Amino acid sequence: MNATLTTCPYCGTGCNFYLLSDDRGRLSGVEPAAKHPVSRGQLCIKGWNAHAFVDHPKRLKTPLIRKNGKLQPTDWQTALDLLHDKLSEIAAKEGPDSLMFLSSAKVSNEENYLLMKLARAGYGTNNIDHCARLCHSSTVTGLVETLGSGAMTNSLSCFEETELVFVIGSNTTEQHPLIGSRILQAVQRGAKLLVADSRKIRLSRHADLHLRHQNGSDVALLNGMMWQILQDGLENRAFIAQRTENFSALQHSLKAFTPDYVARITGLQPGQIIAAARQFATSDRAMIVYAMGITQHSHGVDNVRAISNLALLTGNLGRPGTGINPLRGQNNVQGACDMGALPDVYSGYQKVSDPQIREKFSTAWSVKLPETPGRMSTHAIEAAAGGELHGMLVLGENPVISDANQALVRQALGKLEFLAVIDIFLTETAQLADLVLPAACYAERDGTFTSTERRVQRGRKVIEPPGDARADWQILVALLHRCGLKNDYTAPAEIMHEIASLTPSYGGIDYSRLEGDGLQWPCPDPAHPGSPILHLEECARGKGHFSPVDYRPPGELPDAEYPLLLNTGRTAFHWHTGSMTRRSHLLDREERHAFVEVNPEDAITYQISERQQLKISSRRGSIYAATRVTDRVPSGQIFIPFHFAEAAANVLTNNLLDPESGIPEFKVCAVRIEPC
Repeated sequence: MNATLTTCPYCGTGCNFYLLSDDRGRLSGVEPAAKHPVSRGQLCIKGWNAHAFVDHPKRLKTPLIRKNGKLQPTDWQTALDLLHDKLSEIAAKEGPDSLMFLSSAKVSNEENYLLMKLARAGYGTNNIDHCARLCHSSTVTGLVETLGSGAMTNSLSCFEETELVFVIGSNTTEQHPLIGSRILQAVQRGAKLLVADSRKIRLSRHADLHLRHQNGSDVALLNGMMWQILQDGLENRAFIAQRTENFSALQHSLKAFTPDYVARITGLQPGQIIAAARQFATSDRAMIVYAMGITQHSHGVDNVRAISNLALLTGNLGRPGTGINPLRGQNNVQGACDMGALPDVYSGYQKVSDPQIREKFSTAWSVKLPETPGRMSTHAIEAAAGGELHGMLVLGENPVISDANQALVRQALGKLEFLAVIDIFLTETAQLADLVLPAACYAERDGTFTSTERRVQRGRKVIEPPGDARADWQILVALLHRCGLKNDYTAPAEIMHEIASLTPSYGGIDYSRLEGDGLQWPCPDPAHPGSPILHLEECARGKGHFSPVDYRPPGELPDAEYPLLLNTGRTAFHWHTGSMTRRSHLLDREERHAFVEVNPEDAITYQISERQQLKISSRRGSIYAATRVTDRVPSGQIFIPFHFAEAAANVLTNNLLDPESGIPEFKVCAVRIEPC
């Protein structure tokens, strides 16, 4: 039996394990990495089953081309020539910006970098984005403004040194289980735990205070806590004076957010808001942990600004046991952003609009590059639906299931002149494509991945891909060749060498230095040890910037026609659109069907019983799912996981976008339920 160390392909925690394989190249299981600093000999249920989908019989094994309305096998030469010819033809006829490239938080840093390079240098457009647009684009926008960097400020080891953890909008034990266990261990050591979530998540059972505020009222809650901190004189005056700016504007902006006013907006008691503020402010080392319950709103950037304001107000930044800690939902969300798979930046968040930066990349790639920032993926869907976008290449994404308002997404993709998808399974998006290319999965290729704590780690090839499937980087190199660009990479390590030469925060990262526990960026040179904590002496932008925000309600609230609020999220057993976990036997067995959580009071009102089929409708469509009657959700709210294509929650969700980050309002929309 062979054991190969690699990085888990699921959430952004960054756990390592050994993939076990026999001499015939077959996977048989996983074994935790006992000494790894993140997983520490542990795995969650998904990690224990991370090998199970790899040899699934429905893996894509050969290129597919649509003929006479059906996808039929073809050879790689024909497929790649068609892809390049179609993209080039559309760019020549409609302009380069009529193309869109979707990269992926599931593929490696090297592959995200190559697709970013291909879009910009090969086809002349900055229209490249990935699923961070749907999860943490508001984090990047908000934290870059206030701190100068959009990444998690601290490390997972900081949970061992904190005095208080404030979890808001993160179901941590189910979405990032090993981070959830660190929080529970901190509580066992005596740390306080504040949880702000409308649902009774597992962490709330262990909380000193559980704030069940209304979805979409986070700004009011956070502003109310800051009002009380100022009222009590608990702000960190020395930190504010030495390390921040714009404090007087923050003070002025908070005048209306008294406990009584905030209570009316949030549904909380004034005393709960006061207690939360005092517990947070009187802790010397407090960590803020958040995820998509904060970011996925039409005011998601404001939510992030408010979180940053709270940390700056109390001096909880730049020290162990403190910080602003957004948890990335996929294994390489952080890396895909770092690599410039975004419409306005190259790798390392270097602006495409900066002439000097653009010249640096133009020189390196020997081609003139476009100046205007490209489209966000959510705007691209709207543009395709409106006939402004004509061609799209999708790498490892499944927008039919993951994007808000599925009807609009299907309409948009259906209007494209040409849609190509690179993936490991025939996903719901791939089923609509004109061309499908079979990719290698994480166990079948080399590369690096960057975790939620900015830890760059190796992923190692264990077995060969099935049939004629190829690693994504090999597919992209073939396309770079057709575009006349440098394409002599023979291994991902060579691609990382180019990344390091152009990306200051990755300047000291080399495969030889990643053989141990990886490195946390910024790591600017080969002698640098990496950076477990950001903003130590000063923020990346210099002084931390207080950015005042006012409360804005969600774009669509319950009314007489649609009287309930829908909340969406993940479950412990599945991940993202289910393309991998639902093809893992044990995980699928544990959670095989879609469900809808309904509060017992609402079950009585609507005469609904446990396991009864419900029709759930919004202004955008309807789905059917089985009822779970539970007080995990408050009265007036329902919850549906978004993993199940046959009852896709995103048929219902609202594609109203945050005006700055372009993220949809996944967490709030109005629905009605009807027994079947």
